Amino acid sequence: MTNLPISNDSIGTLTRGYVDEPWMQSGLALLLLGVVAWVANWVAKRVVLKLLLRLLNHLPFRIEAEHIGTIVARLSNIVPAIVIQVGIGAVPHLPVQAVTFVRSLSAAFIILTIAIAISGFLTLLNDLYQRRPNAANRPIKGYIQLGKLLLFGAAAVLIIAALMDQSPLLLLSGLGAMAAVLMLVFKDTILSLVASVQIGSNDMVRVGDWIEMPQFNADGDVIDIALHTVKVQNFDKTITTIPTHRLISDSFRNWRGMAESGGRRIMRSLMIDQSSVRFLDDGDVEKMAQFSVLRPYLEAKRREIERWNAEHGADGTVNGRRMTNIGTFRAYVQAYLQSRRDIAQDKTLLVRQLAPSENGLPIEIYAFANSTAWSEYEGIQGDIFDHLIAILPDFGLRLFQRPAGSDLAGLVPDHIREHA
Repeated sequence: MTNLPISNDSIGTLTRGYVDEPWMQSGLALLLLGVVAWVANWVAKRVVLKLLLRLLNHLPFRIEAEHIGTIVARLSNIVPAIVIQVGIGAVPHLPVQAVTFVRSLSAAFIILTIAIAISGFLTLLNDLYQRRPNAANRPIKGYIQLGKLLLFGAAAVLIIAALMDQSPLLLLSGLGAMAAVLMLVFKDTILSLVASVQIGSNDMVRVGDWIEMPQFNADGDVIDIALHTVKVQNFDKTITTIPTHRLISDSFRNWRGMAESGGRRIMRSLMIDQSSVRFLDDGDVEKMAQFSVLRPYLEAKRREIERWNAEHGADGTVNGRRMTNIGTFRAYVQAYLQSRRDIAQDKTLLVRQLAPSENGLPIEIYAFANSTAWSEYEGIQGDIFDHLIAILPDFGLRLFQRPAGSDLAGLVPDHIREHA
């Protein structure tokens, strides 16, 4: 610092040569110091920074060059702060307290700028790592976030020490005893504060989100996010209050992604009576060809089966392939869903057969309605299954359901019922 051309004698000589009043000398010296800081800032950003950016733009890795350029641009803000920190002592007639305050403030700004630049470098490091083929299997985002937390924690200690003009070690020794008391007395508040920061930084929950948290019987819209609690208005209009830190420690489901996608999933099964599954004869095929959405499938399937049977010398009966009513029904459901405008065609659309069980053969529909509104979604889903249940007999299929009392009553002879 002593080798810099800014000194008490030089600025004092310049100011005393023109004015005699001490306050005017101080004002003129501060003006000169501001001009020097501005010139240093201009040279750093307009000359040095531009040269560095041009050099980086000629490097083969362009994206990395842009990130590094942003980091260097942020570091260039340190130059005027260093000039002010060094030159403030050369201003004549300033109180010692003012000089100390300006130097401490400049040091705090330098520390904060360096911390932000290092944080940008850590972000760049994570972006570079994400390009690795196995990055998804071994992410380092958590370690990067931990590093940033430690970085800004250390920066906060150094900034406070600089503003207080004290040693960081002295500050840390006092913070150790204070932290133990604070953790004991304000444990819930500290947990909630940390959780609030994580929720906000990771954008986990917003007011208006629909969340599910079964352990708290919460299923509804978030109406308030406070330091200690998050309020959820359930669909039965009751209010559930959840401690904020439990959103970090426990799992919950946020339906915001569904709302933003514009489609809501339909996943429901029809339980088919397995005894109604059979092969189709020519009459059945001709009858089902009356369904316009089925004609392309039937024609393509018939040609495929005939070609396979011809290649394998099968007679199309026991030894050959034949169409089934359950397979044709699946094809019909697929074509029917593809013809509906209220079903999202750009999202997953499946009609699949699940493993049979004692409750029947499940035919599951997996699709997305074009509306996320609850009433419209239920209307679309209900309309689809109304149609499919009603049309099942046209394919020779029956739904499976456990016998009710009226079914069992029908097995009792009439003369026994009359005397019962």
